[in-house]
Amino acid sequence: MKTPFITKDKALEIAKEIPTPFHIYDEKGIRENARKLKEAFSWNKGFREYFAVKATPNPFILKTLMEEGCGFDCSSYTELMLSDKVGGKQHDIMFSSNETPDEDFKLAYDLGAIINLDDFTHIEILDKLTGIPETISCRYNPGGEFKTSETGNVMDTPKDAKYGFTHEQIIEGYRLLKEKGAKRFGMHAFLASNTLTNDYYPVLAAIMFRAAVEIKEKAGVELSFINLSGGVGIPYRPGQPANDILEIGRRVKEAYEEILVPAGMGDVAIYTELGRFMLAPYGGLVTKAIREKHIYREYIGVDACAANLMRPAIYDAYHHITVLGKENAPLDHVYDVVGGLCENCDKFAKQRELPKIDMGDILFIHDTGAHGFSMGYNYNGKLRSAEVMLKEDGSFQLIRRAETPKDYFATFDFCEYSFK
Repeated sequence: MKTPFITKDKALEIAKEIPTPFHIYDEKGIRENARKLKEAFSWNKGFREYFAVKATPNPFILKTLMEEGCGFDCSSYTELMLSDKVGGKQHDIMFSSNETPDEDFKLAYDLGAIINLDDFTHIEILDKLTGIPETISCRYNPGGEFKTSETGNVMDTPKDAKYGFTHEQIIEGYRLLKEKGAKRFGMHAFLASNTLTNDYYPVLAAIMFRAAVEIKEKAGVELSFINLSGGVGIPYRPGQPANDILEIGRRVKEAYEEILVPAGMGDVAIYTELGRFMLAPYGGLVTKAIREKHIYREYIGVDACAANLMRPAIYDAYHHITVLGKENAPLDHVYDVVGGLCENCDKFAKQRELPKIDMGDILFIHDTGAHGFSMGYNYNGKLRSAEVMLKEDGSFQLIRRAETPKDYFATFDFCEYSFK
């Protein structure tokens, strides 16, 4: 059973001022989770979380995380701008991009962000554009298949991913970067997404730690930081086991002490780049039942659609649904819960057992705090919803207004068809 962090009464109170649909975030939960992550890696004096801005690019969210000591991981020009605007300075920002435009490299350099190169060819490109900064990072792709044990299931296939340097390239890359004047080096790797196992980070860390020792031996470069990136998942379905971040941190420490410390690398800082783990459980999409349809299936139409939450439509991803005020009612009806896009994939739930839903009921769609609003779009002329922060004291704050038709038409402001 999943429990919403807002009640029906609170949802209705908010809806009087901010009409549904809207995304809502739990400030208390966000802060507590950030502190727990920090506790898990407190054994590492240089530890820092660089929140993946792409997951939830809202300045109020970023400011909240910055107050908890987090930096920002950016992947685009506008994410760099946003992180700078909320107060991220220089090494508060990590820039991890791929197929990177010149302008993005230049802005990252000008901001003093840590640039995380995705490809060997980017060394010469960056050198010609700006010069090589003293602090630089490279993204490592070990190739092959990623398993958490020799006999374990394949979690992902790095050999098929477009990201990162090969093993041979990364050793030569650090050697070349050192020749070009870099003085402080980092390494980054991302090998699997949304993992629900305490094994992922420790196994990934061991792979990276061994590579770091080899880089020291063969390239004469001693890494200052290793970024374990993201990939630590959350249980979207009731009953799925949640990751234990304290256990994960303890096991990464074991690998650190086993591999890095004997190699004289006991000062390497550990970074993480979590998005889903940091925010997904602390956000929800609040939407109202507005239509019902009885044909070959029973349908409940809501005022949200895939434009507000894309994951179920493109990934067939599961998001739990609670009918607020009916948490204890029997699950004696089977519905498809759908939006109004002209696409049959616009379904938040398929054949889901739910209590009887009446028109006007408020539905809470769980775990939308990461890759929820941020993946929204305007197909069918649908407008993106508002975002709301539920404050620790129980009050609420509008942190992004809903789009209006004027916003939708704003890019026609240069012509006779403008809608000023």
